[in-house]
Amino acid sequence: MTSVGFSQTVDSPQQVKIKSAKKMAKKFLRKQRIPGMAISVSQHGELIWSEGFGYANKAKKKKVKPNETQFRIASISKSITAMALVKLVDEKKINLDESIYTYLPDYPKQPYDFTVRQLGGHLAGIRHYKDNNEYALNKKMSITEGLDLFKNDPLEFEPGTQFLYNSFGYVLLSEVIQKAGNLDFNSFVADAIFKPLKMDHTTIDASDVELENRCEFYRQSALRKPVICDPVANEYKVAGGGFLSTSEDITMFGHEVISPTIVSKEAINEVITSQKLKSGNITGYGIGFSVETSKKGTPKYYHTGGGVGAATILIVYPKEELTITVLTNLSGAEVQQFGEQLESVFLD
Repeated sequence: MTSVGFSQTVDSPQQVKIKSAKKMAKKFLRKQRIPGMAISVSQHGELIWSEGFGYANKAKKKKVKPNETQFRIASISKSITAMALVKLVDEKKINLDESIYTYLPDYPKQPYDFTVRQLGGHLAGIRHYKDNNEYALNKKMSITEGLDLFKNDPLEFEPGTQFLYNSFGYVLLSEVIQKAGNLDFNSFVADAIFKPLKMDHTTIDASDVELENRCEFYRQSALRKPVICDPVANEYKVAGGGFLSTSEDITMFGHEVISPTIVSKEAINEVITSQKLKSGNITGYGIGFSVETSKKGTPKYYHTGGGVGAATILIVYPKEELTITVLTNLSGAEVQQFGEQLESVFLD
């Protein structure tokens, strides 16, 4: 007689979470009709799940790879700009509570003064895009040239009295960074952030350069079919929405908020502390990060992005040392709701 032993493998709690999240991801991709998506999740600074879904390029059947495929990260770019800003604060080159005119004395005068901090918190009264043509402008310009789009327009309100989310304020913020640091914004961000954090696949979305790993960008047609987006030039608004990256690079960046290595903890506190209106009401936004609490009541810092052929989210949970990144190549995909679904799985 011989006895036969049966071994049964039991999934770890983490594997159970990943299986559940993977099901959600496939359902989300299908329901939203997203061509391609990358998800990367890290805990305690280590990747615990990183996966590509669908196609970076449908016509070529090129699959998404979370460590290679470069998506437009859209307004997650604002979080990167915030980190660049406080790097200069650490270096005593910028004071967040100084007037922007200290750094840009030639910027057109407005009836009200406003500070660098207000600019980074969407409290300065700078306007948002007028229309879709302005949002999807396909004209290559430098940051300084981009100021011409809005610099002579009146402020929408007295600074500090209202919150108005906008990307033009971050164009102006990147000009402040250039002038205060006496450096080129893109070179500074590459040297000060991307290189030390080993974000090797993160770069400006140059409209006239072919990149092997840049995905194709899609929007939905009237029949809800994915069609390729028209070209757009994001160079001038790189600070507000013009970087390309992979989900793994952005997850590494998110961990920097939890365990800073390139800026001080005091600098991080500046970007993740919600600002207040003059009325005393908090805005729920620091500098380059929305500031909320998770389903468990713990701190949650995040930024969504919506660009031409892009819908993205980065979420950071410092207490749990958890970072979640979702990048897609479809305009208008509902990533914030999906981010909340992933939170319910990984924070359980």
